[in-house]
Amino acid sequence: MVHPIFSTLITRPELVMDHVAGYAALVQEEASTVGVQVARRAAAWAACAIGALVFLVLAGVACMLAATHDFHWAFIVVPLVPLAIAVAGFLMTRKPLPARAFGELRQQLDADAQALRTMGAA
Repeated sequence: MVHPIFSTLITRPELVMDHVAGYAALVQEEASTVGVQVARRAAAWAACAIGALVFLVLAGVACMLAATHDFHWAFIVVPLVPLAIAVAGFLMTRKPLPARAFGELRQQLDADAQALRTMGAA
């Protein structure tokens, strides 16, 4: 009458603890994978914002200098460098995050749930 999981919990608790430790390792592995991608996206947004800000400052300085001096190629090239960094950062932020984050964990939970249903039916 008692579900087999309860008898296993009572007679072999080390098996259950090993199983739980396996779940913890799987969660940590998948969270670190997603966490790295989120950190990369945050760094890309920071590069985009800083690059855009520096571009605006340098473009303003270039406009002021161009108004008082003759045209020089540096008035255009210097502000374009941080603009290129901002554009590159923006393009990096457009990469999608994985759609199926924690997919392996979901599959393992489904497999364990199916095993428990099978054990309970037997």
